[in-house]
Amino acid sequence: MKQNKPKKIQIMIIDLGSQYTQIIRRSLHYLGFHSIILSPAKSLKWIEENKPKGIILSGGSASVYDADAPIIPKAIMNFGIPILGVCYGMQWLTYINDNNSVHKVRDGKSYGPVEISLNNKSPLFKGLRVKINAWSSHGDSVKRVPIGFRVTATSKEGKVIEAIECLSKKLYAVQFHPEVEQTEDENIILNNFAEKICNCKKDFFQKDVIKEIRENTKKILGNGTAIIGVSGGVDSTTLAAILAPALGDKLKAFLIDTGGMRKDEIRKIKEMTKNVHINLEIIDQYKNRFIQKISQSIDAEKKRKHFRTVYGEIFKKVAKSYGATHMIQGTLATDLIESGSTGKSVLIKTHHNVDLDLGLKEIMPLSDLFKFEVRHLARLFGLGELVASRQPFPGPGLYLRIIGVPVSNELLEIVREADDEVKKILKKHKLYNKISQTIVALLGVNTVGVKGDGRVYGYSIVVRTVETVDFMTVKGFYLSPEVCEEITSTLVKHPKIVRVFYDFTPKPPATTEFE
Repeated sequence: MKQNKPKKIQIMIIDLGSQYTQIIRRSLHYLGFHSIILSPAKSLKWIEENKPKGIILSGGSASVYDADAPIIPKAIMNFGIPILGVCYGMQWLTYINDNNSVHKVRDGKSYGPVEISLNNKSPLFKGLRVKINAWSSHGDSVKRVPIGFRVTATSKEGKVIEAIECLSKKLYAVQFHPEVEQTEDENIILNNFAEKICNCKKDFFQKDVIKEIRENTKKILGNGTAIIGVSGGVDSTTLAAILAPALGDKLKAFLIDTGGMRKDEIRKIKEMTKNVHINLEIIDQYKNRFIQKISQSIDAEKKRKHFRTVYGEIFKKVAKSYGATHMIQGTLATDLIESGSTGKSVLIKTHHNVDLDLGLKEIMPLSDLFKFEVRHLARLFGLGELVASRQPFPGPGLYLRIIGVPVSNELLEIVREADDEVKKILKKHKLYNKISQTIVALLGVNTVGVKGDGRVYGYSIVVRTVETVDFMTVKGFYLSPEVCEEITSTLVKHPKIVRVFYDFTPKPPATTEFE
C-alpha cells in the first residue's frame, strides 16, 4: 500500500530564547505555511538534510557579545537560503559581519510601541505603509550596518536602525517583532518573507488539522489506553470531542470538580459534552483536599504547585483504575511557553498540566496551536459557539483569583458570585463576546468602607478585561464609565465587598491572570 509522504517543512525557525518564538510559528500557520522550531545546535544538520526554503532567527534575551550567548552555526549562511533575523537575530547577523556593530541601548531597554519608518521598496516591506506602529523589546541596538547591507527601516527620526538587508546574500533583519499583534503590519512582513522572498507554497490548512490530530494520536497510543481531563474549557473539550469518536473505548474522559469552578459550571459542562457525545465522568470527592493544600500558602507559584500536586494525585488514581498507559492533555503552545517547557524560553508561571510526572506517557496534540486556532477547530468540528466562544478559565480556577490571603470556602463563594454578576452585566451590554478574557479577583487586604451608616472593613474586587488573538500579548478592553458604575454598584451590595478596581494593563508587562 502506497504511503503518503510527510509534508516538507519549508521554513525553519531557530529558537534563540524568545517568548515570542512560538508566535512566529503561529503566524506562519495563520498564513498557511508549515514550519519547524529547532535549537541552534540542531539547526545545521537539519538544514543539510531537509534544505528548507527559508530560515528565521528568533529574538532572545541574551546579548550577542556575551560569553554564554546562543551559538548559531555561521555555516547556515553558506546554503544561499534566505534568512530573516528578528530582534536578537538581527543583532547576530550584523555582529558576525561586523563585531563593532552592536551596542547596548544608551537609555535602557527599548520596550513597548515604536513608530517605524519603512523603505517599502524593500522586498520585505512591499505592500506596507511608509510608517507603522511596531512592538519593540530589546536591550541592544545596531549602531551601524556592515559592508554590503543597507538600512531599510528606522525610528526616532532616523536615529535608530530598525531593519537592514543584504540582497546579494539574501539576508534580511528587523529589530522589532513583526510576529506579535501589536506590530500593525497585518502579517505582511512574514508573508513577504515566506511567499515572495523564499517562494514558499501554502501548505498548512486548518481543515487538515483534525485529521492529523486523530492520526498522530492513534499512532502514538498504539495498543495503549488513555485518559483525558476535561475542564469544560475550549481546549480540553474540543480535543476530547475530536478524539472520542476516533479512540472509542481506548479513551476515558473525566472532569475533576476542584471546588474552584465558576457558578453552575458543572451543569454547563455536562450539557456541552453530552451534545458532542463525550461520555464524561464527574469526580467530585476531592474538593476539600484542594482547599486544604492550596490554603497553605498565599504565594502564587506555591499555590499553583499545590494545585498541581493534588491534580496529579487524582490523575494517578483515575489512570490506575482505568489501566491507562497514556495521558492526553489539551496543552497549548502558550502553556508550554509560559511554563518554560519550550525551547529556551524562561519560566513565567507553573502550569498544572505541563511536564507532569505520573508514570504515564503524555500526548499533547494541541501543543503547536494557539487559542484562536483551537476556537477555529471547534467551529470546524461543529461544536458551535457554546464551546468555541467560551472565555478561557485557568485550570486552578478561582484559587488563582483570591490574592494575598489564604483561600477558604467563604472567599471562593464571594469571588464566585462576583464573577457571575460581572458576566451577567457584560452579557446584558453585549460586551462579553467582544472580550477575550474577563478576570474577576478578590484582593485579600481589608480596607475601610461605610455601609448602613456604619464603619466596616471588607474586601476589594478587581475586574480585568482584555482582548487578544493568541494570549501571548494582550491589551486592555476598556469598559465604559456606565458599565463600570453598574458593576461597582452591583458588587458592593455584597456585605463583605467595599471597593471595586479595574485593571486594563497590557501583557507584557502584566500577565493575563494575576497569579
